[in-house]
Order: sequence, then structure tokens, then C-alpha cells
Amino acid sequence: MRANLRLLGHGLLASFLALHAPARPVEMWLTSPRQSVLFQRQDPLPVGATTVDGPTVRVDRAHPCQTMDGFGWCLTGGSAQHLMRMSPPARAALLRELFDATGTNIGASYLRLTIGASDLNEKVFSYDDLPPGQVDPQLDHFSLGPDLGDVIPVLREILAVNPAVKFMASPWSPPPWMKTNGDTRGGSLKPEFYDAYARYFVRYLQEMRKQGITIDALTIQNEPLHPGNNPSLKMEAAEQALFIKSHLGPALHSAGLGVKIVCYDHNADRPDYPLSIFDDAGASPFVEGAAFHLYAGTIDVLSKVHEAHPEKSLYFTEQWVGGPGNLAGDLAWHTRTLIIGAPRNWCRVVLEWNLASDPRYQPHTDRGGCDRCLGAVTIDGDRVTRNPAYYIIAHASKFVRPGSTRLLTPALEALPNVVFQTPGGRTVVVVMNPGSTPRRFNLVDGGTVAVTALAGGAVASLVW
Repeated sequence: MRANLRLLGHGLLASFLALHAPARPVEMWLTSPRQSVLFQRQDPLPVGATTVDGPTVRVDRAHPCQTMDGFGWCLTGGSAQHLMRMSPPARAALLRELFDATGTNIGASYLRLTIGASDLNEKVFSYDDLPPGQVDPQLDHFSLGPDLGDVIPVLREILAVNPAVKFMASPWSPPPWMKTNGDTRGGSLKPEFYDAYARYFVRYLQEMRKQGITIDALTIQNEPLHPGNNPSLKMEAAEQALFIKSHLGPALHSAGLGVKIVCYDHNADRPDYPLSIFDDAGASPFVEGAAFHLYAGTIDVLSKVHEAHPEKSLYFTEQWVGGPGNLAGDLAWHTRTLIIGAPRNWCRVVLEWNLASDPRYQPHTDRGGCDRCLGAVTIDGDRVTRNPAYYIIAHASKFVRPGSTRLLTPALEALPNVVFQTPGGRTVVVVMNPGSTPRRFNLVDGGTVAVTALAGGAVASLVW
């Protein structure tokens, strides 16, 4: 039994030819769908020279692609709440594990925050809530108060672990008094409050900076074509373009905040939405890129967006794992489609959905909040359970550090893979075997070849 496990786990990679001189062992981290091996470092792989019949992963250093900003999750208000309810020593240990890249820690480097509440908060709120019938166009009542007890303290502790972590921020809804239906769910932004809402974004960015938290990028609206969530807002592409070019873009420019504007933030089945904004001569200069989810559409559509506007950045900002989770199925689909597929289709950031939940998938809002969203970790007091999204992100986040460059490799249906060059000159390959039986393959880097074998359903990160 132990010999078989070594063949399919510890001994998955048979031999390697050195890709640099002098030759050095290859580092390998492995996750097996059988859960016998969960993101575990294997014995160093000796280098060697032999070729086999089978697929070839070919590293092309002459054709670098996009620069990566990082991998991570969405830090919802509920995630922060669970973290803050842990004892300080347990929380500190977990945050080191998640955001530090040394040792066995997994080094996540990018988080998406919510501007106000998402559907994974205990209750809906904005930063300028008023009794029905009242409005506040001058934002005299604006306050980050709802986040001062959990989100902001957690972010400060994360930055203490890794000061280089970047943050994207996304709203689920404006204050209800700005909306056509006066409700937290659905409705549209009233034209008379476009200017006030632009200043609402500016205030958020300024107040977060006062708390020691700098936002790298923001999206205009989470899932603008899904008004059934709570909270949510319907915002068509023409409305978003107008808001950007006539209100938010000029407001951010005047404030001198240097924050990137990222449009869309919804499914890959509607590339026309971000493309129409990129094509808008007034809005496009303010827009750095577009963000995508994949609850509809296919990941390859993002390459078509890149081909139409190669000057724009692409971000993958959300994909859920439904509870209770299925490591074999979740690992295979998410690794192939997101960890490998999203960068191969020009994304510079890849994020899974919520960082943390409790055993009952709480909290969530009523009237549309997600009641089966499984966190990357489940927190029950000080007890932590690591779930599929933890391992999915770990295979890239630990090794593909910010500033890494994706390298061009052929797409292989039988052996999905993606290759990166890190700022420190290391090469990282994330590769999976989607079949049910072990598969041998070649890795070619310049004039050198490596021969490897990977068990069915397994995912490996190779670093040299």
C-alpha cells in the first residue's frame, strides 16, 4: 500500500533534466483528489534526461505574456466576523498561514473587499444609511462605522503579516436613497445621484487610507446584471459608461488617488458589456480593465476581449464553491478553468469567493443571500477546516508571487498547464491530469527536457 501511494503521490514525477546550470533539484507540491495528499511538499526531484511518448509542455521564455498581481479570495464581512471571533493567537496563526509565503504557508497576495455589505453579511448596510424619505447628497452622514469592528481590524492584521497584499473593492449596492426603488435589492441608480455616488467612492477610498488601507482597484458594481441578490443594483453597460466618464473618472482624477477603475465584474457570457465601455471614447481613458465571474459563459471568451483591447487588464474576481464541497470535483474544475484557464486567457488576478464561513454557511442576508457558500476555510471557534478553495488557490499563490510573468506554452487538452517566471527568476508550472489514470509527459525548456508522470486527478506545482 505504501509503495503504491509513493508511486501515485510522492513519486509522481519520475525524472527531470536541469533547466538551468548548475543542475538543481526540483521542488514539488502535490494535492491528490483522494485526499491522501493535501498540498504537501514532496521529496526533492532529481534531474535527469530521458524522453517519452506523450504530451509536451513547452516553456517559451521568448514570448512573455501578462504580469500577475496575485491570487486570493474575497474577504466578505462575514469572513472578517468569523476571523475576529477567534482568539488572537489562533487568528494570528491562521493569517500567517494564509498570507505569508514562507515555510508551509500559502502566501495569498490579493483580496477583494466589499464596499458596504455583500450578501454574506449578517445584515445589509451602506456607509450612508438614512430613514426612508431622507437623502444626503453632500454625504454628511458617511461613515465606515459598520466595518470598524471586523473588516478594518482584520485588514490591518493581514497587512502586518504581508504589507504587499493588494485590495480590490466592489459595491453590491449604493445607499437605498440613491436608487429608483429605494430598496437594498435591485433598482437602478438615479441620474440625479450619479455625482453623489462618485463622491461616495472617493470618500470610501479616502477614509480607508486614513485607516492605513490603500485600495489598488475598484469595480463599479458587483454583478450589475443580477438585481435579485440582496444587496444588489441593476446597471446596464450604457449607464456604467456614463457614470464612469462623466462622474467617477473625473472625481477620482481630481482626488489624485491613483486607484484603477475596473468595469463590468460579472459573467463571461456578456463580453459585449465591457467591450462597449472599452469602445466608449469618453469612458475608456478612465478604465484600466474588466473583471469577470464564470457562473455563465466560458473562460476562453476572455481571450477575445483581450484580442479586441490588448491594452486593457483582465481580472477574474469571483467563483464560489458550494457546500459541503467535493475536493475531487472542485479541485479539477477550478484548477483547470481558473488557476490554469484564467491566466492563460490573460487574467492578472484570480480570486475565489468567500475566504471564510462557519459550519452553517453563516452569515448571509435574507431575500437572496447565499446560504451554501463554502469558505476557503471553515471557522468554528478556533477550529479551522481547510476546504477546496484553500488548496485551489494555494497551488498558485505560494509560488506565483506578484510581478511574475506568464510564459507562453501550448494548450494541451490532455494535460492542462500554465507556466510563470517569478521576479526572482524561478520557473513555476501548475499542471493537472484530468484523466483517471497516471500520465507521463515531457517538459521542454529551451534545449532541455524533463520527463514526468502525474496520477489521475492530481494537481502539482513544480518550482525550479
